[in-house]
Amino acid sequence: MSITLDLSRASASPAAPTTPALVNLSGLTRDGLREALIAAGVCAPEKAKMRSVQVWRWIHHHGVTDFAAMTNIDKETRARLEAACTLARPEIVERQISKDGTRKYLIRTAPGIEIEAVYIPDVGRAGALCVSSQVGCTLNCTFCHTGTQKLVRNLTAAEIVAQVQVCRDDLEEWPSPKEDRRLSNIVFMGMGEPLYNLDAVSDAIDIISDNEGIGLSRRRITVSTSGVVPQLQALGERTQAMLAISLHATNDPLRDVLVPLNKKYDLEQLMAGIRAYPGLANTRRVTFEYVMLKGVNDSPAEARALVKLIEGIPAKVNLIPFNPWPGTDYECSDWKTIEVFAAILNKAGFASPIRTPRGRDILAACGQLKSESEKRRASAIRKAEQAEDAAA
Repeated sequence: MSITLDLSRASASPAAPTTPALVNLSGLTRDGLREALIAAGVCAPEKAKMRSVQVWRWIHHHGVTDFAAMTNIDKETRARLEAACTLARPEIVERQISKDGTRKYLIRTAPGIEIEAVYIPDVGRAGALCVSSQVGCTLNCTFCHTGTQKLVRNLTAAEIVAQVQVCRDDLEEWPSPKEDRRLSNIVFMGMGEPLYNLDAVSDAIDIISDNEGIGLSRRRITVSTSGVVPQLQALGERTQAMLAISLHATNDPLRDVLVPLNKKYDLEQLMAGIRAYPGLANTRRVTFEYVMLKGVNDSPAEARALVKLIEGIPAKVNLIPFNPWPGTDYECSDWKTIEVFAAILNKAGFASPIRTPRGRDILAACGQLKSESEKRRASAIRKAEQAEDAAA
């Protein structure tokens, strides 16, 4: 049982001395890192650019979490870094490994702030990390488990980058390799709507793609959105990331139900925004994500409607067998139905791979992410309340 202390009346008393909080450097942008070193008194402004380059490489290329490891920085500067700053990783509350090799991390970045990230081997060039951009979600897509968790807040750029760092720690992938990476792709397809947190997402992509650090190509970073149309142009201009659209329906009445954001930005607006996405070309196709729901959106007529909807757009369609979760009313389409749907798309010239479900046994598959700790916390609160009532 948690206890909240009301300290609002304590202002009349002399304030107790407090120790300044250490500044965590591990998720700052280049500019933010340089400014933090100056503000913390680590170095003079005229030396901040040089020092920030050194520290940056140690953090993002070598993956160090101890200032003592920064051997090309003098001892006095390292002592000042140690006194004012930190490189601490967030807490890994739980790490699960699926029978298919998928790894799911439950990460606590602050008190009460827990997110999930999922590493999927053999996806993309070598392996992909599905990262979260928010704690919870506001979109309430009816087929998505994450949508049943209320939004707590946006993640910071540092909290997004931390998911990558945690995964690379686990994969023992430091220093940053240029070849033979196990983590080769980043997909913003975890908890939350990335375009409702574009500033932090953009900063995180800048950090992840920096050639003197982790060095992942922006063409191997994909941002998935349910269709926040006014932010599409800014996403392309600021990040040069690959675009994925969580589509799932070919008409407004059905999409209004499956993806309620459609009531605000309908398919006509969405398609216009996609066609105008910066850099869209045959070499930079948009990916349409389409979850296959039995008897809902999986008929041959729907497949033909999808072909008509995306006609002329450089695109591929990922067909996603629905991944069940506790309490859902939806079912996955039969495999034969999915194959017929895919054949219609293929005949029209659109690549339409059927995504192999990964990590279902640990609720790590697409649409299944929802912090199990949220349910555990709720259960603990109920038990504590019951115990209090029994004692009263």
